[in-house]
Amino acid sequence: SPVPASCKLRVSTFCRRLRKKNMSKIKVLIVDDSALMRKYIRQMLEEDGSFETYTARDGQDALEQIARIDPDVVTLDTNMPVMDGLTCLSHIMTDYPRPVIMVSSLTEKGALATFEALELGAVDYIPKPGGTISLDIKTIKDELIQKLKAVVRGRARKRVRERVTRQTKVATRPRPERKKTVARPARIKDFKGLVLIGCSTGGPGTLEAILNDLPGNFPLPVLVAQHMPGNFTAVFAGRLNKSCTLEVVHVDKAVPLEPGKIYIARGDADVEVKKRLGKIIAQSVPSSSKYLWHPSVDRMVDSALQVIPAQDIFAVLLTGMGYDGAETMARVHQGGGKTIAESEETAIVFGMPKELIARDGADYILPFYNIADKLNKLVRQRR
Repeated sequence: SPVPASCKLRVSTFCRRLRKKNMSKIKVLIVDDSALMRKYIRQMLEEDGSFETYTARDGQDALEQIARIDPDVVTLDTNMPVMDGLTCLSHIMTDYPRPVIMVSSLTEKGALATFEALELGAVDYIPKPGGTISLDIKTIKDELIQKLKAVVRGRARKRVRERVTRQTKVATRPRPERKKTVARPARIKDFKGLVLIGCSTGGPGTLEAILNDLPGNFPLPVLVAQHMPGNFTAVFAGRLNKSCTLEVVHVDKAVPLEPGKIYIARGDADVEVKKRLGKIIAQSVPSSSKYLWHPSVDRMVDSALQVIPAQDIFAVLLTGMGYDGAETMARVHQGGGKTIAESEETAIVFGMPKELIARDGADYILPFYNIADKLNKLVRQRR
């Protein structure tokens, strides 16, 4: 007998909802030469229920899979046979631009490879807690899931493509040789004010671009809190010191803040601004459970407000998940200081700057490539 129309409608509605549910899942390609790591990561993601997972055993296999399944995001190991992660990443960014999160070991070698990957276009990284074959890999489950979801929201793929295109143009553009500058003693006495920068997911590449654009005669110290493991920040500071005109210092102890220098807070800890014997210093302090992310942007800015008038602070909040830095930078704005939020146009993850804007705490909302110029102008106008 013929099927009733009402039954057909119910079946059709069910199928449409099922298709919609499957389509809404995030397609993730997991690339790792270890079958055990692929299995663990796949299990973690499938337990969440938000992901449709695929796997590849090396870089060559990954490129073939990307062309076939078109994943929303890729997790990519660095050390693999046939084709390593960095080579694979360069092909992805050239032929199939999309968000890529590197999965690398917590070693100096792993950190170096990670920053090379970020330079090539990877949006972020997840450190393996126990080396190449990590039996503790499940400890990163929550962080991995949060980052995967964050980097595929909105126009993440478009932003990655635009950023890689811009980085390629900058890298191939002839540049005059820059000489490392050192603050003169006379300037150290006269400096008044401080630049504070906070960032998280997607931050290292953005931060590098901004700091590289600061001129050699920049008149204030710059203190940076980038969410990152401890042994990664030292490598990051070293890389920045080679590329930036200004001297870059890793804050792993108490150091006096001097104009014309950039200070990178140590990871897995927090940084505070203090006044000692008439001098403003930055001091690395043990991380506090009061704050969710480390080095904490909120703790850095709050400590600065206790020793420096708000009107002498210039605060910048860049790409990142969550809301770290939003509340305290809004206080800087309310106190007469100048604040800049990275715009949604270029932010890989528009979480932290969006929160600052929502609190009506941003004086300026700018794409990352305009921030250094605006910062330089604001500092000189105030002086």
